[in-house]
Amino acid sequence: MFRILLFLATNIAVVLVASVTLRLLGVEPYLQGSGLNLTSLLIFCAVFGMSGAMISLFLSKWIAKMSTRTQIIGQPRDATERWLLDTVKELSSEAGINMPEVGIFPAHQSNAFATGWNKNDALVAVSEGLLRRFTKDEIRAVLAHEIGHVANGDMVTLALIQGVINTFVMFFARIIGNIVDKAVFKNENGHGIGFFITTIFAEIILGILASIIVMWFSRKREFRADAMGAKLAGSGAMIAALQRLQAETQMPNEMPDTLTAFGITEGVKQGLKALFSSHPPLDERIAALAANR
Repeated sequence: MFRILLFLATNIAVVLVASVTLRLLGVEPYLQGSGLNLTSLLIFCAVFGMSGAMISLFLSKWIAKMSTRTQIIGQPRDATERWLLDTVKELSSEAGINMPEVGIFPAHQSNAFATGWNKNDALVAVSEGLLRRFTKDEIRAVLAHEIGHVANGDMVTLALIQGVINTFVMFFARIIGNIVDKAVFKNENGHGIGFFITTIFAEIILGILASIIVMWFSRKREFRADAMGAKLAGSGAMIAALQRLQAETQMPNEMPDTLTAFGITEGVKQGLKALFSSHPPLDERIAALAANR
């Protein structure tokens, strides 16, 4: 129920922001008789596509905390929490960013994630499983990897790419809908049911295909974050952390799907599924680090 309410609230916010923006820009309706005003259509799609991505970015920390049940460390309750805070403070200082919020989320699988709308207002969280089974050097390497994501501005860049993808998916889906409505349904007096049904199906198909581009970028940013982790914590520790993660790949991933791309690892995917994977194979990441030692 909470996820449904969150989804509805986010979409209502997108509609409100987009409606106000379109009115301020004075954009005319993109449906004009039996044709499309392509300029108005592109602006319409850009506003809606970028609005959704930006709202998700600005809400990312709050959504992450709620969906993972992350407990933020304010006053450390034990030596482990104190060490986590001190380590993140040290790493973020070395990376040249403000110290992120630090949290722990309940999950048996070893994982960690970083998110936030900018590099100086981020969140870094680790799972209870990672704290139990990793050595301090390995945990430090994982934290350095996540700090790398923050310092590289990966969350913002990923949101911008997603916004551009959303824009063109909406744009071309409506063009396809218009063509099909005219050619198949012979509707010359406006846009009928054929236009709207075709547009919906085109958005689904194009959205799936376009996600390959987003996931390709996501895989590339993992290598950059690994390199930053090696720089901050040492190549040996980063490789050891990835090797330990590799040994746990058969464990079920308890990270919510909406945050998988921001975690340090995800489940193993092969074949066509690998195109839609947000993370490259761990053995490739380990090999890349070993080659640059």
